[in-house]
Amino acid sequence: MVNNRFPMKKLFLFTVALVVTVLLGYTWYANALGSVDGGEGRVQLTIEPGTSVSGIAGALHAKNLVSSPLAFKLYAKFHGLEGKLQAGNFVFQKPVSVAEIADILQSGKTQEISVTIPEGFTVSDIDALLVRRGLTETGAVLDCARTCDFSSFDFLPTRSGLAERGGKVEGYLYPDTYFVATDSFSVEAFLKRLLTTFEARIVDEYAAEITASGRPLHDIVTMASLIEEEAITEEERPVIAGILWKRFDAGQGLGVDATVRYILNKPSADITLQDLNVNSPYNTRKFRGLPPGPIANSGIESIEAALQPEDSPYWYYLHDPTGRIHYAETNEAHNLNRIRYL
Repeated sequence: MVNNRFPMKKLFLFTVALVVTVLLGYTWYANALGSVDGGEGRVQLTIEPGTSVSGIAGALHAKNLVSSPLAFKLYAKFHGLEGKLQAGNFVFQKPVSVAEIADILQSGKTQEISVTIPEGFTVSDIDALLVRRGLTETGAVLDCARTCDFSSFDFLPTRSGLAERGGKVEGYLYPDTYFVATDSFSVEAFLKRLLTTFEARIVDEYAAEITASGRPLHDIVTMASLIEEEAITEEERPVIAGILWKRFDAGQGLGVDATVRYILNKPSADITLQDLNVNSPYNTRKFRGLPPGPIANSGIESIEAALQPEDSPYWYYLHDPTGRIHYAETNEAHNLNRIRYL
């Protein structure tokens, strides 16, 4: 009679070991697919064309988006994702699961690009920039600036007479670098994002300085835009601010040619005598005081200069063809500077 007890025992032990191994493996796999510890935040990841699943898994691990490259590779294999994960620029908001990561990489739905709005850009400049980046059609930003509902931003001006090209948002679109999703880009949402940043960086952070200045926010923002367009160096900004505020407070004409360039949309072409006679409240050579609104979206340095102007004996200034500034205390001295340097 054959004794099968020993082989049966070995089979039982083997089965138990196999079950334990499978359970341990499954537990490891399940844990490895969980969200990675490391807090919250925005993580950028670029996947180059032709990158293998192993390469993608390694890149995700390097960015601390997955705890195990092997677990991600197995997930991709089990779900038939090999060959379906796309190349591109992606952004993930942690915490994020492996399933969410795989969905993003497969659909490409969160591809982003950076858009930098330089200091001194107008609404027209922003319109042209977004067209060049392939985010919108020509005129869409201009149309939204005039017609979109920005009533939730109570710091925006309510006065009439603002230039049609920039609407009431001109001067209040904070220059900075913004990341935008190409597939879901909205002009209105983008402009509101710039306004929200302005509110946080200027209205809120400089609330005490704005109050202490005794001037309306709109006047400060408008003056800052003149400084942005007139100053060439950082050292000039507070001096020019002091000169322009002094002329404003004295009821003198500001004589800023940049305001004429703005209303005529001539950012670089020579200004003619006919241009200087244009009948517009933006013509600060013809009309006293500030123009109805800003002529550019200013950087923080120009805002600070408008809030903290430098007192000086000067009433006039000009730049020579090399960009060097020349100040004058009197109109006669200013005219001499014009003869000497222009």
